[in-house]
Amino acid sequence: MTLVLQSPGPVVFSWGPLSLRWYGLLIGLAMVLGLLLARHLAARRGLPPSSMPDLLVWLVVGSLPLARLYYVAFEWERYRDGPWWQVLALWQGGIAIHGALIGGSAALYLFARRHRLSFWLLADCLVPSLSLGQGIGRWGNFFNNEAYGKVLPPDSPLWVQLQLPDGSRVHPTFLYESLWNFGLFGLLLFLSYRRQLPPGTLLGLYLVGYSLGRFWIEGLRTDSLMLGSLRVAQGVSLLLIGVGLAVMVMAQRRSSAPLSGMSSSQNFSAGIPAPKEL
Repeated sequence: MTLVLQSPGPVVFSWGPLSLRWYGLLIGLAMVLGLLLARHLAARRGLPPSSMPDLLVWLVVGSLPLARLYYVAFEWERYRDGPWWQVLALWQGGIAIHGALIGGSAALYLFARRHRLSFWLLADCLVPSLSLGQGIGRWGNFFNNEAYGKVLPPDSPLWVQLQLPDGSRVHPTFLYESLWNFGLFGLLLFLSYRRQLPPGTLLGLYLVGYSLGRFWIEGLRTDSLMLGSLRVAQGVSLLLIGVGLAVMVMAQRRSSAPLSGMSSSQNFSAGIPAPKEL
């Protein structure tokens, strides 16, 4: 039995010149749920939950421009002849998660320095929300009929397929990545409750886990950003796997490094600045 998915279109409803799109609705839902979860996890780890709404603003301001510029840089052939304002035309589509991760990481670092909070602890409280948001957001690609995979032969045994408006059936790579991200979210959330891991561990695990799935799924897509014959997302995924492993190793070393005059329980939190009074 084959389950065939077919998008009903990108618009939820229209009212005159105004319209609500599925992509925007899903991103908004992901942000609300992610914020609530991050506040909860921050309270569990001794961070001020009230800092999370402010951090969300920093992350949006930091990640959205970089997500767009990253995409435009690797699609420059489409934009170099102008008009220039198309570079800013987010409503026409075109952002990249890896660009968002770069900009968001920089914003997180600056926020942590500004408020004298631990970057690693903040990151660990955010990555479950990030995975959840990615899992939800990929369904926006479904409604937009984008981020799909290679065309399937008519006799394909694949049990779930995506049918495009032209009638062809393709790999539903948006679904693959959504399920992968939901699975990663479950693992990160389980570990957040199960064990008090050294700060930075969940961040490293997210980088490794997401990148493994993205590397595989990217090989099935037909709309990859390219650098010559290289799929950019696959190259970046390999890099992030290395970074994630290094982050986990460093987190473990920080937690086990002896500090003179401190007990073992104090050593665990030695690298975490006290929360700033708000």
